Amino acid sequence: MILYLCEKPSQGRDIARVLGAQRQRDGYLEGAGIGVTWCVGHLLEMIPPDGYQEMWKSWRLETLPILPQTWRLEVRDQVGKQFRIIRELLKKTTSVVIATDADREGETIGREILDHCHYRGPVSRLWLSALDDVSIRQALAALLPGAKTEPLYRAGLGRARADWLVGMNLTRACTLLGRRGGYDGVLSVGRVQTPTLKLVVDRDRTIEQFVPKDFFEVWIECRSDTKVWRAKWVVPEALGDDEGRCLKRSQAEEVAQQVSGQTGVITKAETKRMQEQAPLPLDLSTLQQEASRRWGMGAARTLEVAQALYETRKAITYPRTDCRYLPESQRGEIAGVLRAMVQSDPGLTELVGLANPAICSKAWDDGRITAHHAMIPTRTPSPVSAMTLEEMRLYDLVRRHYLAQFFPAFQYDRSVVEVTVAEWLFRATGNVEVAAGWKVVLRRDPKPEEEEEQHLPAGLKKGIAVPVVSSQVQAKQTRPPSRYTEGTLIQAMKNIGRMVEDPRFKKTLRETSGIGTEATRAGIIETLLQRKLLIKKGKNLISAPVARVLVDLLPKSVTNPATTAIWEQALEEIAQGVRSLEEFEAKAVMWVTRLIEAVKSTGEDSLSRFSELVALPEEARCPACRQGRLVARTAKDGRAFMGCSRFPHCRHTRS
Repeated sequence: MILYLCEKPSQGRDIARVLGAQRQRDGYLEGAGIGVTWCVGHLLEMIPPDGYQEMWKSWRLETLPILPQTWRLEVRDQVGKQFRIIRELLKKTTSVVIATDADREGETIGREILDHCHYRGPVSRLWLSALDDVSIRQALAALLPGAKTEPLYRAGLGRARADWLVGMNLTRACTLLGRRGGYDGVLSVGRVQTPTLKLVVDRDRTIEQFVPKDFFEVWIECRSDTKVWRAKWVVPEALGDDEGRCLKRSQAEEVAQQVSGQTGVITKAETKRMQEQAPLPLDLSTLQQEASRRWGMGAARTLEVAQALYETRKAITYPRTDCRYLPESQRGEIAGVLRAMVQSDPGLTELVGLANPAICSKAWDDGRITAHHAMIPTRTPSPVSAMTLEEMRLYDLVRRHYLAQFFPAFQYDRSVVEVTVAEWLFRATGNVEVAAGWKVVLRRDPKPEEEEEQHLPAGLKKGIAVPVVSSQVQAKQTRPPSRYTEGTLIQAMKNIGRMVEDPRFKKTLRETSGIGTEATRAGIIETLLQRKLLIKKGKNLISAPVARVLVDLLPKSVTNPATTAIWEQALEEIAQGVRSLEEFEAKAVMWVTRLIEAVKSTGEDSLSRFSELVALPEEARCPACRQGRLVARTAKDGRAFMGCSRFPHCRHTRS
């Protein structure tokens, strides 16, 4: 029997339908010489520290770092039955086709089962980016040899083990230090989540420490024939700051007074025809950013809804993609996708009729394809009338970004006019739309701070005299950066290289996907919210006070986003077969060992910051030192007692 090992039941049913495996069995589907089963996500999980040694059950600084010599997995309690079904199927299987999601995590989910069950037979790989029947048939006709994708499994093991080492060791170490300082909560630390947390902490501090600066603009209104247009003073270098702003009201008022009622001369008048190509189809992070900006949808919720559109509705292709390009081979499928879009939503008939499939946008580029292509609609009709509001919103974004590829460029005339008045230079700009192009499909909402573009009158030429109708001084203030939302935080995680100043890392970070992956970023933010290290207010994310203490306590190599991005690059090198898992693990162990020693040496001054987070009532204070609090402890022999949170600096105990 050939066994197809899928990631989820819905995925298994779709593949089984195409294979003709329709006989329902307990935990799998069966056909002629074929079995299709599924994992329900990760069936296995890494065992906790006490599964290796009894001494690691208690949280004590002296037992850190925890470094397993041989890694072990165990079956998750909730999925034991499905694991046993797969194990029995593997005993009578002649070959296995891994049909889990086509990425590092999917590869790991499938192969860890095979290893745990000691399966040693032939392995092939079904590489799917969509679950419609046509895509499944194409993938079945082009099965990959198992050896081609096996390095993804090693990268998945490296990621899981590194995360375990950092999480188990540093969470225990920081939590124990927090207790010494009087804080009794769990201080969660993660290889990716902690640098992400630092991004928010740094942004919040920048906002809180920001001192607004007044600056002043001078605007004039000029008349040409019967039309009035506006121009802004170009501040000379000697009178402006580094960003060309005038900081003195008196100077601005003097300029406004000097030019009022005067006649200026146009010294420059240029108009250029500009073209703007359609934005590329969507990857997951861009979809999450747009959903956050438009509707305040959380990143995890956006992924959940997109996954439903992929698995249940069959309306879009694989959503956990980090690619915004499409393979050249898919140009032959354009007509089928457009037809399915109209069948899904007849209201789109007119717009689809305006599309020109012969237009070849920059989206089709085989050289830019990663493990998956961009997220686009499938050729399977999915009636929008059956979709929820959230599903319809996301589906509409996906389909419009795809449809925009078949429309010409947006064209506009960009005009720049400079006029000199009383020896002061003023500049006016204006845009005039010439051809809407793709904006018929995907006209973007203007940002709140954007000023409406003026239409400069025709006939403005160099040397023409123009009277100044009025002049005005506008007082403005510099603004702090905006607080992060889930969408902008995902964008920052992805583009972390732009924030790193060290030139050694700049180039490397531009070539990696930043912190985390498309599939994990939403979960990381959700974890920080659940553990109350981040607080959500409206759309904004704000760091909790304990998050700031934690970020300051940890060594910079833990909180520095460049560190984890470089780890991601190393994992990618494992996936490409150019770095060994053993080398990566050895370096991870060395790094964690050094970090634990650094955390253990934290001084009392740093620990005192934890006590500021909790206002202890008098009766809760340790009667011996009056600084710590009494917390429940467990002795080596299992006896429960109360001890001072500042142990070992205070050794007071009671039953």
